[in-house]
Amino acid sequence: MSGQDVIPVAEGGTGPVKIGDEVDRIDGRAKVTGQARYAAEHVTPDMLFGVVVNAGVARGRILSLNLDEALAVPGVVDVLWHGRRPAIARRDACYRDEDSPPGSPFKPLLGDEVFFSGQPIALVVAQTFEAARYAASLVRASCRTSLHDTHLLENLRDAHEAAGDEGPPGPVGDGDTAFESSPVKVDVQFHNGVEHHNPLEMHASTVLFDADGGLVVYDKTQGPINSRDVICKVFGLKPEQVVVRNPFVGGAFGSGLRPQYQLLLAVMAALHLKQPVRVVLTRQQMFTFGHRPEAWQRVKLGADSDGKLRAIVHEAVEETSRFEDFSERVVDWSGRLYRCGNIRLSHRLVDLDRYTPLDMRAPGATHGSFALEVAMDELAYAVGMDPLALRLKNYAERDPASGRPFSSKQLRACYEQGAERFGWSRRDPRPRSLREGSELVGWGMATGIWEASQQSAQVSATLQPDGRLELCSAASDIGTGTYTALCVVAAEAMGLPLEQVTFRLGDSSLPNAPLEGGSSHLATLGSAVAGVCDELRRKLWSMARTMQGSPFRRSNRSAEVAFADGQMRWRQADGSAAREGDGAVAITELLAWSGGQPVQARFELRPDGKTQGRHASATHSAVFCEVRVDEDFGTVRVTRVVSAVAAGRIVNAKAARSQVIGGVVWGIGQALHEETHTDHRLGRFMNHNLSEYHVAVNADVHDIDVLFVREDDRVVSRIGAKGVGEIGILGVAAAISNAIFHATGRRLRTTPMTPDKVMAPGDGWAAGDSAVGLQQAAMRGAVVAREESDAAADTFMRQH
Repeated sequence: MSGQDVIPVAEGGTGPVKIGDEVDRIDGRAKVTGQARYAAEHVTPDMLFGVVVNAGVARGRILSLNLDEALAVPGVVDVLWHGRRPAIARRDACYRDEDSPPGSPFKPLLGDEVFFSGQPIALVVAQTFEAARYAASLVRASCRTSLHDTHLLENLRDAHEAAGDEGPPGPVGDGDTAFESSPVKVDVQFHNGVEHHNPLEMHASTVLFDADGGLVVYDKTQGPINSRDVICKVFGLKPEQVVVRNPFVGGAFGSGLRPQYQLLLAVMAALHLKQPVRVVLTRQQMFTFGHRPEAWQRVKLGADSDGKLRAIVHEAVEETSRFEDFSERVVDWSGRLYRCGNIRLSHRLVDLDRYTPLDMRAPGATHGSFALEVAMDELAYAVGMDPLALRLKNYAERDPASGRPFSSKQLRACYEQGAERFGWSRRDPRPRSLREGSELVGWGMATGIWEASQQSAQVSATLQPDGRLELCSAASDIGTGTYTALCVVAAEAMGLPLEQVTFRLGDSSLPNAPLEGGSSHLATLGSAVAGVCDELRRKLWSMARTMQGSPFRRSNRSAEVAFADGQMRWRQADGSAAREGDGAVAITELLAWSGGQPVQARFELRPDGKTQGRHASATHSAVFCEVRVDEDFGTVRVTRVVSAVAAGRIVNAKAARSQVIGGVVWGIGQALHEETHTDHRLGRFMNHNLSEYHVAVNADVHDIDVLFVREDDRVVSRIGAKGVGEIGILGVAAAISNAIFHATGRRLRTTPMTPDKVMAPGDGWAAGDSAVGLQQAAMRGAVVAREESDAAADTFMRQH
């Protein structure tokens, strides 16, 4: 890597470290001191700066671009648009990446057609960012507009199956017939608004030239190899000509899984002008690409009078773009969580004039689990059972959809330990039974579930003569603590102090690694690290067998030795290393005896599909929360949350706890704050900033208690770990909704649950809160909108 790139190193004598310890982030100092450089922080003297010009119409064609005023601004070098740019690929296959859904990916500046509001239509390049930004404001586009439609609820009848998608599992039995014959029925509908990723670091790409004329690209991405491959295909370059780096990423939450348009525009400008170029999106422009899709859901639960489930029917309709079929796994979780002999699941899409939605933390499950878990709470009240008791009664020991055994499942322990920590047994089940001052107090709970998976990856390792261990892989650390976790795994495996282990990642030229997403990175890369350390240990053992005076000359198997405190020692019956006095050889002594040369190893992890295929694997959680509701103002305060999580072995307890806390905070945001509002007349997101797009802030976050239930899953990964990135957010919004009902007796089935819905009169339904009510209200609004002047709307869109 270049001299500007910092490889995080643990500082100070930390001594022995093992999986499960609480370890400070080894990249922490580099980040707080400014040594860590992000995608937009790499500068060269001749760098140019690009600013994107976005379309103001939701659908149409560009008739002309007036660039004269922009080009006249001092410092402006050029303006790229579909009529002036270097040659780029036209085939869909060139733009597809590892995370592409079926369809035709968006191709920036390829032609004159406008597919969505905010589409990039030009790039102004100047010698300074300020000049480029000002000049971009002077670009005038003349467009012929076409009729657009951005309203999901108006178009539910037009929903279709996703192209190329196998769809949800099942069916199992006959869910609809079993529902109709059930003594107790719950039939409810839900609506979830659009949410946008808002990571701290905005999307940016910096394109440099290396000494041989190749490209070095710093990109905000969750997978440098993915970005490199798309660059090569679009611009006809060879992989050896392009290196993509992302050693530090300031959060992504799924927004970096696919290469976003600023990457291709930056490369386009650099190749066209033969100079380094940086393109950074503004916060407003962060709302012009993928988002968590809007969703409508219906859940039908049928049960016996004692609460035993007879039927689960879960239907969902979500939005997608007109050019790709993005499909989340919204309903799948309803077929995996509770024991039931009759399950029917359905997921369909509506094509709208928006950019293709994008995976966002726990994609699909955030919507799906919210609907299922609120419906389960309603069923508990319908049969007169405690909500926790209802879940335990329908506890699934095997995966209901497939019938396969779970590789591990400690959800029952999550329920028990979480309930005890929260004090659930003291709950009075009657709604509106507890008040403190002007606030009603409510307790609610819900279950979380997320997949536990593993992918292929490669890791190389070099053990230096001085005992330092260096590992590398083209992995990513998007702020989740990957650097630290992988170093902990390696340090324990090799018996080295943490400060002697470094991990180099975030570079497409390193051994292959997958995208960091889906909570699979640790199970994948951690297992690969364990594998490469096995290779190193075997090589050291072979050396020790031939070393004069070595106590291991009589050893017959590498499994007879262990590593601790920088030494090779005899392994004891419990698997630990014997004490130093029982015969030991320092690693540095071994390397010196063999000529002082480094020892190298490489390992490729290939998941054991046969073993893993025989099991169902998932992480689980039980979330308990307390809310306080002021009905006069409609305000809801989440004052206490206990999240009990079963996610396999926890590698770094401190980082894992922080991950779950962050997920809980986002769950509070999903429940009470976050929604991107659309003016359907313009087909545009309107609150595209952090002053109007509300997120949870310090005043919204109170006591969050996280506990990890002991679990060890060697089917999912050889280190026993699963992943905690997604599970923290799941179940939180549903638990809050259920707690609001307990406090007020009012059911809120939409997210976010804003004060107007909390204050709305009714018998448990906020006015217009049901999906049916929302659909009717939306249709009335659409009629009014169509009666307004089309000419006035066209004028407004051209001006803005």
